[in-house]
Amino acid sequence: MTYALNWDLDSLFPGGINSAQLKTKLTQTQSAIASLGDLLDRWDAASDAPAYQQFEKLITQLQQIDAALGQMGIFITAVGSADVANPDVAPMEAELRNLGTQAENVSGKLKKVLVQVPDANFAAMLATPALQPIAFNLTEMRNDGKELLDDKTEALISRLNLDGKAAWSSHYDSLVATVNVPFHDANGKAVTLSAGQADNNLLGNADPQYRADLLPAWEQAWTDKEQLFADTLNHLAGFRLTEYAAHGTTDFLRDPLRANRMSAATLNTIWQVVDDNKQFLLDYLDRKAALLGKKHAGWQDVEAPLNLPGSAIHQFTYDEAASFIIKHYGEFSPKMAALAKHAFEHRWIEAEDRAGKAPGGWMESAPETNESRIFMTFTGSPNDVATLAHELGHAFHSSVISDLPQLRQDYAMNVAETASTFGELIVADANVKAAKTDAEKITLLNAKMDNPLAMFLNIRARYLFETRFYQLRQKKLVTPAELNELMLNAQKEAFGHDLSTYSPHLWASKLHFYIDEPAFYNFPYVFGYLFSLGIYAKAQQAGDFEDSYIALLRDTANMTTEELAQKHLGVDLTQPDFWLAGVKLIKRDVADFMRLTDPLVK
Repeated sequence: MTYALNWDLDSLFPGGINSAQLKTKLTQTQSAIASLGDLLDRWDAASDAPAYQQFEKLITQLQQIDAALGQMGIFITAVGSADVANPDVAPMEAELRNLGTQAENVSGKLKKVLVQVPDANFAAMLATPALQPIAFNLTEMRNDGKELLDDKTEALISRLNLDGKAAWSSHYDSLVATVNVPFHDANGKAVTLSAGQADNNLLGNADPQYRADLLPAWEQAWTDKEQLFADTLNHLAGFRLTEYAAHGTTDFLRDPLRANRMSAATLNTIWQVVDDNKQFLLDYLDRKAALLGKKHAGWQDVEAPLNLPGSAIHQFTYDEAASFIIKHYGEFSPKMAALAKHAFEHRWIEAEDRAGKAPGGWMESAPETNESRIFMTFTGSPNDVATLAHELGHAFHSSVISDLPQLRQDYAMNVAETASTFGELIVADANVKAAKTDAEKITLLNAKMDNPLAMFLNIRARYLFETRFYQLRQKKLVTPAELNELMLNAQKEAFGHDLSTYSPHLWASKLHFYIDEPAFYNFPYVFGYLFSLGIYAKAQQAGDFEDSYIALLRDTANMTTEELAQKHLGVDLTQPDFWLAGVKLIKRDVADFMRLTDPLVK
């Protein structure tokens, strides 16, 4: 079957970014937010008892507003991603952000109102049939409300944030657009690379010498503007710390952990497992270095491809990739396969390789129409197939919860990576098994190792850097020299002092440090990856995997992470056993890589 490379956005809002329906929806949503505020001002828990019909109406309207914002958000993001030069996107984004701030103010007021409801009345509310399915979410909102300041102050903070965290995050994007990397290509020709082009070549170019020559040029480009990036990072973090302090905490990890509904004990266990089990990955990197003719790998070699004789990798057409994913999804879950097929047939995916598109890939849900949209650029590599499977995993997660109340669809970032990583693992394993030669299998195993290397080593370094940066930022502005030192030390610690070169300016070049929400955009990835590995290990043994897997996904916004794992997997996430089951799968891949490459280094 032939599938379209371009998505259909007209089913969301016809007519492009200036859609009349979109403008009407913006106006309607603004009116709905104002109406919700009025309802909230008039609501009284005592007079609404015992049926709490007015509160049910209120919470329904809140969820409808959230769904409308999500529907508009995915559309505007999609138009901008498919055409980065579209001048009409930015004003729409600004209008939507303003609406989001208004909705956030009303939501904050609701949280404070819930705090004032007596415990007995609140328990009675949660017991009503209409509210019982979102009892966890309402309790979470009430607990959050206990730390909120008065309405005027909270509204002021929200408005200031538009020129605070959000503004500094946006400013980072503007700065990155000015970064150029002067370089000489393989033919000695002078070229100027953008930050994105240089990053792709530094990590993905097949020529080891090219990468080695590019690294110092890359570092120098960030050195030239390091003061500007240091100012941006300092002020973004300073605003965040001030906001935390205003809400009664100096613990900069408290809110990120709370946002991910997980405990510090679970996070500490994960990092302990990572630290205790990184040596086999360092051994793998040494073997990879030997294949590249080196004693130790450099920073630029960690995620690099291997170009071995006879390792020509099958290039997929888009239709082949679709069939491959549908087939192998079906081996684990017919419902996953059906969702993927539906996504291809109904043009949920923008995959064309053309100029003018944004870099990267993503999946977003359209909650009002129970659809998803996936953005990527498909070039035919096995990695592209894995990326497509990753994003379709996200879409499957959204599809199995689409009938739940909107609050029950608001799962946290850490568990958000569960279904996506699971989908990616299925296809990556299938790619390796389909290899026709040892050389091809070695190359595919090397590509598959990018994820564990990122999670155990690179993101570990980012986490070490970020925690130490925030500790220092609580005391003072942090200079570029100090930032470089913090990053270099973090990388050496995470990689066991085992690399020949490092990237001390990663604090400047990595977007994740500059994202305004959520904070600490690092550890949720590690959680999601290892959580998926543990589930994947169970899926390979369980006969009734599909139903139990879907049941887990449907509860991802209905309890804490620890409760989710205990209920559906019967495991304690604060103990290492579950995490170690996933580590065994990585070790199996490394063992295969070592066995296959033994003859090449002896």
